[in-house]
Amino acid sequence: MTIQEVQNAISEKKICILIPTYNNEKTLKRVIDGVLDYTESIIVVNDGSTDSTNQILSSYSQISIFSLSENKGKGNALKIGFRKAKELGFDFAITIDSDGQHYPDDIPVFVEALLEKKEDVLLIGNRNMSQDGIPRKSSFGNNFSNFWFWFETGIKLEDTQSGYRLYPLNKIPKKYFTPKFEFEIEIIVRTAWRHIPVKNVPVKVLYDPAERVSHFRPFKDFTRISILNTILVFITLIYIIPRNFIRNFKKKSLRKFIKEDVLESDGSNCNKAFSIALGIFFGLSPFWGFQTALVISLSVLFKLNKVLAFVASNISLPPFIPFIIAGSLFIGAPFVSGESDFLNHDLDFELVKNNLLQYVIGSFILATTVATIFGLGFYFFLNKVNPDKP
Repeated sequence: MTIQEVQNAISEKKICILIPTYNNEKTLKRVIDGVLDYTESIIVVNDGSTDSTNQILSSYSQISIFSLSENKGKGNALKIGFRKAKELGFDFAITIDSDGQHYPDDIPVFVEALLEKKEDVLLIGNRNMSQDGIPRKSSFGNNFSNFWFWFETGIKLEDTQSGYRLYPLNKIPKKYFTPKFEFEIEIIVRTAWRHIPVKNVPVKVLYDPAERVSHFRPFKDFTRISILNTILVFITLIYIIPRNFIRNFKKKSLRKFIKEDVLESDGSNCNKAFSIALGIFFGLSPFWGFQTALVISLSVLFKLNKVLAFVASNISLPPFIPFIIAGSLFIGAPFVSGESDFLNHDLDFELVKNNLLQYVIGSFILATTVATIFGLGFYFFLNKVNPDKP
């Protein structure tokens, strides 16, 4: 695309360039001047800089500048920038760091990719992290982030940490919970959870130690990122995967659902038998209220038959609960000290509460035993009626 074509596309698609900055006086002017080659729709959020940033920005009357009295973190600056961009009528925002590592002449890469997709998409610049001069800690951090992003969304990307991005402003979440560097992980994961495509586009990167000022604090920020990923993984397993499974069920016809999600013609007999065993194990285990979420999540992670596992997990239907409680307490009795005269009491949850350790131990043994028996039995049955193809 020519510069004129890029300029026209930026105007037509209502794209702005968002630059959060904090004490980057050496590189800020170069970044802004480079962006001005393509558009004057620029929003700069000065995140409490204490160097000459204010003086540099004062020479740009044609761009929107928002200055904060104190530094509150990149995530907070981006949130403010997104809000201002929407107020000004923009539909997309390309974020570019002010530390000089990003090249403004890569803006056409994002514009072209957006035009090709013909849909709302979140684009992340894919830097060549193997090139000379890239700090080893940056490559490790990126690989670490890529793995957890895949785990939390099922999307494989080569670069999830680049700050050079295009955001669809009307599709990203409206509220966020993180204020600093971890914000850029939160927003892409939660946007992907909303079924908005997240893609990489190739960009250049420059790491110049003489100019670049990084505000990333390895211990503190890595700890914050790790805590965030722990929370996101928990939400993925307990809510996101089960939610997607249920939505998928509602979208399909009954015939298609049975064919693809129940029969799964490409699934082996061993896979189906293990799915049954997994469902029964969690159905009999003391994961009260979480059986369904855990079964579906683990089935997706290990590529098992989700429906067979879900059906098997319902072994703990109300009519069977007294027998499950009795069996668990009976099996667990030898493993606890003291007398446990549970046979003379009503088989209810009050009895379980009074003999909790006994019940937990017994239920895990019962769950493992019954799951193994049913899993093996189902496997031999399937091999008899429908042998696996060699």
